[in-house]
Amino acid sequence: MTAQVLLVDDEPGIRTTLARFLEELGCFVTQAGDPSEALSLLNAFEYDLVLTDIVMPNGSGLDVLRFVSSRENPCPVVMITGSPMVESASEALRLGAFDYISKPVHREQIVHVARRALEFRRVTQENERSRSDLEAIFTSVQDAIISVDRDLKVLNFNSSAAAICGLDASAAGTTFYDLPLKCDRKCRGALETAIHTKKPVETRYFKCGGAGCDRYVSVSVTPRRLTGRRVDGAVIVVRDETPLYRLEKRQQPRTSFSGLIGKSAPMQMLYSMIDRLAGVPSTVLIRGENGTGKELIAAALHENGGRQGLPFIKVNCAALTETLLESELFGHVRGAFTGALRDKAGLFEKADGGTLFLDEIGEISPQMQVKLLRVLQERELVKVGGAAPVKVDVRIIAATNRDLARDVEEGRFRQDLYYRLKVVELVVAPLRERPEDLPLLVEHFVGKLNAKLARAIGGVSEEALRLLARYPWPGNVRELEHALEHAFIMCPTRVILPEHLPALFHAAAGEGRSMKERIIEALAHHAGNKSRVARALNIDRKTLYRKMRELGIPDAPT
Repeated sequence: MTAQVLLVDDEPGIRTTLARFLEELGCFVTQAGDPSEALSLLNAFEYDLVLTDIVMPNGSGLDVLRFVSSRENPCPVVMITGSPMVESASEALRLGAFDYISKPVHREQIVHVARRALEFRRVTQENERSRSDLEAIFTSVQDAIISVDRDLKVLNFNSSAAAICGLDASAAGTTFYDLPLKCDRKCRGALETAIHTKKPVETRYFKCGGAGCDRYVSVSVTPRRLTGRRVDGAVIVVRDETPLYRLEKRQQPRTSFSGLIGKSAPMQMLYSMIDRLAGVPSTVLIRGENGTGKELIAAALHENGGRQGLPFIKVNCAALTETLLESELFGHVRGAFTGALRDKAGLFEKADGGTLFLDEIGEISPQMQVKLLRVLQERELVKVGGAAPVKVDVRIIAATNRDLARDVEEGRFRQDLYYRLKVVELVVAPLRERPEDLPLLVEHFVGKLNAKLARAIGGVSEEALRLLARYPWPGNVRELEHALEHAFIMCPTRVILPEHLPALFHAAAGEGRSMKERIIEALAHHAGNKSRVARALNIDRKTLYRKMRELGIPDAPT
């Protein structure tokens, strides 16, 4: 585009000469004979450069300079004078003149100054356009944008940040820690992590706001101006995705149900079965590996089975000896055995009208199997040392990590009791078979552990989540919770990184070993000590024995 130049001088000969020099440079030159005419032209047209004499009969070039300087995005002004004085030169520079040259003006001199001035004008306009574009984006975008320094002091923010985050003019210059926000500042963790790691951080769909606020946002943080190895700050973008979150929640499968977490197909089937069992007093057998949440399923069956509000009694059959278990379940009369100083109601009586959850049912002795079978058949029991039967109305929910069908075939479990318990069987898939549930469980446990440990962890980084996803989870959901609690203790920032997880996860991911290889290696390392092997693998001994049998590893009890 041709540069537009305004040339102001009261001497026509000088104007003609200077105009020719500038036209040779490719400029379109407009001439004015005095400041008054120049001001009229400046009011009507836009110029890229103004060259003006200072001393003229009908005014001063300084008036032209003042006018140009007062306008938005002023163009460069070059002052020309035939009688240079320190005072006029100082005043011209004070008012913002680009340059100051004396007459007589030589061609090389005027061409050189004009080129510099026009290049300055071009760069200034480009910068202004970029600034204007950025400002338009910054103010018009609906996401909240907040720029902070490395100490989390707010440098700038847009109008959407005022709407979403509640910021006002006083926020500028205030640290993120001191902002009067009405939320729990989960996004602060993402800011700290991005600055600490020098890497972008993204989190999606977490609840934002104080009590009564039901807003869900996604947060993206990018480190700002990397200088060598130093980060000068970060820019955080907060997007209100509440409508999208609600739409996805309506369209997608359930992600939770009565305390259970998961959106996978096995979990959807489980939710559906619990729904079908609502209001039905049928006995249920829950089968699944240790740590899969069998007790939570039993509680969900109770709460959705028409007996909510009535007793829900839990007993771990493997934790008690046969004599103690019988007394706990059925109760005893005074004098039934040494120490029985008074009559005692058993758990069946205490659960009357409600639900009795028998965990680890596969561990009870043959004698206890007979007595339990009678209660299930007759709906009555006899206390230890007593004779009179006691009627009970109890829904039985049993759980086991054993293959009871195999135990029946091998004579370790009564077939008639097995079929009494297995009126309806719910099989819980292990965590390794439903990897899509892992992020939901992580989010759930982050919230739970924040409350338990009084922390404000915002979430788990993408790298840490990928590391968790590659792990086979022999201890299932319980192991995940313990691993995250370990990470909470080790995490000094607001986001859990891979280095905060137990070393076991790094070893498993790096070596890609199978469970069989890991067990064999652990047995060799601990000289066959099963307790130590189980601790090293973060599983209990019973799970270890079962895994050894399933994988054909010798020295496993049968």
